[in-house]
Amino acid sequence: MSAGADYLNPSAEQSLELYVSPTCPYCVAARAYYDERGIAYAVHDAQNDRAARARMFAYTRDDPTVPAIVVDGEYLRSGWGDPPRG
Repeated sequence: MSAGADYLNPSAEQSLELYVSPTCPYCVAARAYYDERGIAYAVHDAQNDRAARARMFAYTRDDPTVPAIVVDGEYLRSGWGDPPRG
């Protein structure tokens, strides 16, 4: 993880992307966390969109765990919570 890359509190200048499965409860929890804090993010449906799934696998080195969290084009982690689940 690079300096300044924080998956819980990305700065307003950073781009946050979530690769999710629509029915995943951990994905729902991650989205609710960011929504409650007014943190903007792009969401990609890695379950139903093959191109999004391919991008996620490129970031995660084929780890299918969702949500996959990317900040400023840098893959930070998969899963949600501590320890991460997904």
